[in-house]
Amino acid sequence: MTDFLLLAFTFLVAGVAAVPIASKLGLGSVLGYLIAGIAISPVLAILGVDVIAIQHFAEFGVVMMLFLVGLELEPKVLWQMRARLLGLGGGQVGLTTVAVAAVAFLMGQPFNVALAIGLVLALSSTAIVLQTLNEKGLMKSDGGQSSFSVLLTQDIAVIPMLAFIPLLAMPDLVNMAPGLEGAGSSGHAGGDSGGFSLVAGLPGWQVTLITLGAIAFVVVGGISLTSPIFRFISAANLRELFTAAALMMVVGIALLMTLVGLSPALGTFLAGVVLANSEYRHELESDIDPFKGLLLGLFFMTVGAGINFGLLFDNILTILALTLGLIALKAAILLLLARLFKLEGGDKWLFALGLAQAGEFGFVLLSFTVANAVIPAAIADQLLLVVALSMLLTPALFILYDRVFAAMGVEDQEREADEMPDGAKIIIAGAGRIGGLVNRIAEAAGYQPTVIDYSSKRLEILKKFGVKHYYGDATRPDLLHAAGIQEAKVLVIAIDDREKISELTHYVSKNYPHVHIVARAVDRDHVYDLWAHGSRDIIRETYDSSLRMGRSLFEALGIDRPIAEEMLEVFNETDRRAMLAVADAHKVGVASHENDEYVERVRSMVDEWQSQLQADIEVVRQGGPRPYRSSDG
Repeated sequence: MTDFLLLAFTFLVAGVAAVPIASKLGLGSVLGYLIAGIAISPVLAILGVDVIAIQHFAEFGVVMMLFLVGLELEPKVLWQMRARLLGLGGGQVGLTTVAVAAVAFLMGQPFNVALAIGLVLALSSTAIVLQTLNEKGLMKSDGGQSSFSVLLTQDIAVIPMLAFIPLLAMPDLVNMAPGLEGAGSSGHAGGDSGGFSLVAGLPGWQVTLITLGAIAFVVVGGISLTSPIFRFISAANLRELFTAAALMMVVGIALLMTLVGLSPALGTFLAGVVLANSEYRHELESDIDPFKGLLLGLFFMTVGAGINFGLLFDNILTILALTLGLIALKAAILLLLARLFKLEGGDKWLFALGLAQAGEFGFVLLSFTVANAVIPAAIADQLLLVVALSMLLTPALFILYDRVFAAMGVEDQEREADEMPDGAKIIIAGAGRIGGLVNRIAEAAGYQPTVIDYSSKRLEILKKFGVKHYYGDATRPDLLHAAGIQEAKVLVIAIDDREKISELTHYVSKNYPHVHIVARAVDRDHVYDLWAHGSRDIIRETYDSSLRMGRSLFEALGIDRPIAEEMLEVFNETDRRAMLAVADAHKVGVASHENDEYVERVRSMVDEWQSQLQADIEVVRQGGPRPYRSSDG
């Protein structure tokens, strides 16, 4: 017990001390965790800690991260990504494998060893890249979305790699290779279940059937079983029980995928996609996220602590040359793909530099290749250092992107993200279907808003039509300052990310109270969130269009337009008063149906308000004057 507590305390102290310092210096939390791991590696060596075993456990943070990523993607969105998954992702894996294998072959390695090295080093770090993209707010950019497509393809590609690598076995190494019992034991890759497998020794067709059955169970179970299970659990009214159930589901899916020889990360990602439309989506996300963050931090520290400095110093020039060569080669291939898929400016550099490292799957595949007599242990040890160092350099590559290539990309596209107009009176965040239309309305009235958007493709299209916008992330305080938020009169928030809308509303209302915020709300609960964050001018994105459809409904039933419009105005006023009457009962982060005070308030007034609404609408329908009631509740 004492050993466990000492080990846990060591990791926690290192993380708590290093990460805030790294973040304050602009290095990011990932590099902070890596540095913390390096710092405590001598202590772990003295304690005789098996860092690799801890790393296998911590890799479950990647599994949880992909589950949360899946929750953000509806199946139709995933289908829309198919071109990037097959083109960008498949192209990256294929071209990098061939290029790295060719280099290894020219350096004197046998063909099968060279090919195995190519497969191992073709992969990038899902954990580091996604964590950094989310931290820096780059996930929604074109470069971020393209990077995610490649990472998802790589995770899927691990499955055929695990099946193919044993075919490359070298006869001379077979007798020297360790047993297969240790191969692929990582939770991330899921090549092995730690001693038991549902498909061990079965013919290929039975393995295929069991694998497809496991995937079908995850999909069907996610659709049909999740809601009844969570409704049953929620009846106990214990938050910790819901958290336990969420963990049970993720761990169970990971276990099932491992037992059938698939990647747990892929399985939990699929489950997340299935549950993307679930009413429990946000609850699952909030329950899983803290565990994901802690495990990822532990994983990054084990990467830093696992560096073999003795071997590194003995072969310092060789290892550095191989690491930098790998980063340069992968970046060149990624830039080529970016050009083919029309990624421009800062996005292509984000894509190329962000994915230029090797990944955590490399640790698993290298041990798998040694166990299967494919790559000699001596070579694998050096490649492990290359993988670890390339991951260690990744935060530095993102810093390089931030300080050099992001600005260069903006100049290449002739965008003025860093030179906003002086004294802007109106700022519109987001140039999509809502923000773009608001901008047209404002320009028609003679105003010249400053419109900021983070999609280079969208801005390039608008530019062809002569519409001038600015490239940048409107949620960044420094860019808002450059846009003139301190002199602005109105900020229209029309971006399409619920959390980012809330964050931006909270930041501006707190730091620039003189700015009138017109905020886009995703749904009714989001209206209450934005109200709590300080906005008093909130527009539900589908509300007005729904009112217009209601007016068309009345007209189709033979009601004259003026009367139909009056009827809808009565409904609109009543709905507004009802929302104001219960707004103070809303709790940010708590779903309305789980808020007992809110539910009780609505139930107590719904019958009275509904009958009054019907009476008022009937008065208007019969030609009477529209009843007026104060909208202050």
